[in-house]
Amino acid sequence: MSRYLYLLLPAILFSFYFKYTGSEIAMFFTACLAIVPLAGIMGEATDNLACFTGEKIGGLLNATFGNATELLITIFALKAGLFSVVKASIAGSILGNILLVLGLSILVGGLKNGPQSFDRTHVSNQTSLMFLSVIALIVPAVFFHGSKDFLALEEFSLGVAAILIILYFAGISFSMRNNSEVCEVVEIEGKWSKSRSMLMLALSTVFIALESELLVSGIEPVTQALGWSEFFIGIIIIPIIGNAAEHSTAVLMAFKNKMDLAFEIAIGSSAQIALLITPILIFLSVLFAKPMNIMFNYYELVAVSLAVLIAQFISLDGESNWLEGSLLVGAYLIIASAFFFI
Repeated sequence: MSRYLYLLLPAILFSFYFKYTGSEIAMFFTACLAIVPLAGIMGEATDNLACFTGEKIGGLLNATFGNATELLITIFALKAGLFSVVKASIAGSILGNILLVLGLSILVGGLKNGPQSFDRTHVSNQTSLMFLSVIALIVPAVFFHGSKDFLALEEFSLGVAAILIILYFAGISFSMRNNSEVCEVVEIEGKWSKSRSMLMLALSTVFIALESELLVSGIEPVTQALGWSEFFIGIIIIPIIGNAAEHSTAVLMAFKNKMDLAFEIAIGSSAQIALLITPILIFLSVLFAKPMNIMFNYYELVAVSLAVLIAQFISLDGESNWLEGSLLVGAYLIIASAFFFI
């Protein structure tokens, strides 16, 4: 899969070319394409490094770089004051992972292998963390609805962010015992040395940061030219771009009948976005002197809540089939279409 992603690397040169020629719309789309292979390189480097560093540091690496691409994109959006894009991308990542990625994984895996089983206890733990994140999003929308005390909302947001980060690392610690098996597989199949992995990780991070800045600077021209809302770009476009490489890996694992790993990628990534990335962005917004609260809009809350509820139902019996996958994909397409017309 990585070989096919590398074919998109020339988009990096084109994005810089369009930047200096003033073609902002072309720059936006080429930056989108360039981020996809760069995210794949970052993921491959992280997987290889995890086996050289051992389980604990390897787990920290995966936690840090698992959603680094989207974190970098949203940081630049945060600096630009595009709070609607940032919050929409958070909700969109959760929706994309649970409905689209998990749905495609179950669909492809079911068509190839028939009914598949997975560790429902571990998946249930992940979905429980997701329920907690939904509570953290709903509470401010209910208790601070119509309130003009913005300082209190900001302080509340910082407190909730701190709690979410603590619980995220508690969840990482609880599931750490399963990391050794993953590392053994990566260590056998990996082709990169430790030094090469570190070099590729550093280079991919730098270029993703550069491309993220180009992407964010092109959002306003795209909204004006194509009529797309910042909300739609944040909730659909950015999550798909930032997690494309990770998404393809989940589908491939399901195709190989490794549903535990496919569920871990889809559900685990959603938990990481909700419990780690979101709090980090809230704290960073304070450093940027542009405080962002944890108040999400009605559409985002409803969509995320339904997605988490669906994930919980699917994990109850520890088995999946292609029909369940098709239902998840269908739900994502319906929600995505609704967001396009809002």
